[in-house]
Amino acid sequence: MVATPIGNLADVTLRALETLRAVDTVFAEDTRHAAGLLAHHGIRARLAALHEHNEREAARAMCRLLAAGKDVALLSDAGTPAISDPGAIAVAAVRAAGFAAVPIPGPNAAVAALSVAGLPGPYAFIGFLPAKSAARRAALEAWRAFAHTLVFYEAPHRILDCVDDLAAVLGGERTVVLARELTKLFETVHACPLAVARTWLEADPDRQRGEFVVLVSGATTDAAAARAADGERVLRLLLEELPVKSAARLAAGITGARKNELYGRALELKAQPRKPQRSAAAKLRP
Repeated sequence: MVATPIGNLADVTLRALETLRAVDTVFAEDTRHAAGLLAHHGIRARLAALHEHNEREAARAMCRLLAAGKDVALLSDAGTPAISDPGAIAVAAVRAAGFAAVPIPGPNAAVAALSVAGLPGPYAFIGFLPAKSAARRAALEAWRAFAHTLVFYEAPHRILDCVDDLAAVLGGERTVVLARELTKLFETVHACPLAVARTWLEADPDRQRGEFVVLVSGATTDAAAARAADGERVLRLLLEELPVKSAARLAAGITGARKNELYGRALELKAQPRKPQRSAAAKLRP
């Protein structure tokens, strides 16, 4: 598993070049892209395609070569294979067949961005979010209360909608670091509150170009606690008029608290015995 440059060709490691010269076949996500990299370094190698549409078939071919005593390498278009790129299925197949999968470490966009983000660890690498806004927001709900830095990849044509959804679900007060075109000529790393990320991106159309790593600071304990308290307060009011499921859904939408947690709490509240109501006459007695 050979990591290759994410932009600057000088970032390739000596071990990666040595490996690519030694193997019998280089499997690549895009053989044309790999051919350019190999030619740049004067390497001639037999190329074969391994991408998201043929990975299982290519993995079988890889195993046949290994069974014949050959060595093979796998490249993604850029960075480390199997990190938001094809490769995991191939590695599992190779291991299942009794062969070793060897990492040849090197460039990785997420790690490069984290090194200059100024955000504390631990980190959670999510990779690409769903392309559609509704699905994207639903996926983000699972990370709303996560107390550590979140790391996403995003394409240029979705970056504006992505930061809008991040702000809506996670909160505009959080810090976002937008890292684009890492290691390339127009590399940019910009930090700001999520609430103003779209404004910064729209101020210059060039800021929306290139592949993005988007890093978002984690939820604070105080913010998570306040959101949970608001959620329960609104939930109790809604439960007086609405069924459990509707009350939980609306309370989550109003306060930003997690719907599943509110639903569980609503069931608990409904299960509690009600205090008997005193009659109006009883209330008037001294």
